Amino acid sequence: MNYFLNLVIGGLTRGSIYALLALGYTMVYGIIELINFAHGEIYMIGAFTALIVALALSFLGLDGISILVIASLIAMVYSAAYGFTMEKIAYKPVRNSLRLSALISAIGMSLFLQNYVRLAQTSNFVPFPTLIPEMQFLQTLPVRINSAQVVILTTTAIVMVALTFLIKFTRIGKSMRAASQDKTMAMLLGVNVNRVISVTFVIGSATAALGGVLISSFTGQINFYIGFMAGIKAFVAAVLGGIGSIPGAVLGSFVLGLTESLGAGYISSDYEDVFAFAILIIILILKPSGLLGRPENKKV
Repeated sequence: MNYFLNLVIGGLTRGSIYALLALGYTMVYGIIELINFAHGEIYMIGAFTALIVALALSFLGLDGISILVIASLIAMVYSAAYGFTMEKIAYKPVRNSLRLSALISAIGMSLFLQNYVRLAQTSNFVPFPTLIPEMQFLQTLPVRINSAQVVILTTTAIVMVALTFLIKFTRIGKSMRAASQDKTMAMLLGVNVNRVISVTFVIGSATAALGGVLISSFTGQINFYIGFMAGIKAFVAAVLGGIGSIPGAVLGSFVLGLTESLGAGYISSDYEDVFAFAILIIILILKPSGLLGRPENKKV
């Protein structure tokens, strides 16, 4: 039983990181129907930014949790600036073009950011400091869970609640919902759609950077390529839950994380990626719009 619970906790931890990334995918797609394939690279840039800040702050004698908070905030702001700039340079000019143009632009931006960081930093794995101190009371629990997992799960829950509040009760959230339903009508009613899209990219990039910092502190190493597979898995989670649905992105992320963890624990870790894509195929066959997605009704 303890083994099963350990696998569940590991799956929820994975799902939490996927959720922080999948939110960016689903928010952007919900408004402009664009798959931002460079989103994983924003996650990677957030991790590298936090590493640089953490190394600088360590010389000032700060403790681990203080470094983690400051490094996370700076990484989120820096990555949000990247997301804002990326939207203006790579996506806005092709927003009204063919979808293939936007897709190629997204892939090109992903490759550009990967190689930019590889040349600016290194192509090798770099150690990331363990910034989350161990919580002694966790050792008395019957299941194995460390402080990094607790912080990841708690932070993800806080982000989910804050984002839900933002979308449902704030003015910018209402503007996002209006733009996602009908951009033209929203503009006629006075909504600044360009600003809404920019804010969406900023929020998605900030949450991705936060996920990058947390998982890097948990795993203890990073390189320029970590965003690619994480981005693919988060995209799978968003599609699994129903692309464009924020609750669906969260649900899909946890389903994916648990599937990978339980499959690796009871069958083989060599087939971890197989489990992830197999569950995607099965669910899309049974429900093509995803777990919480709604079928599109197109006028003919």
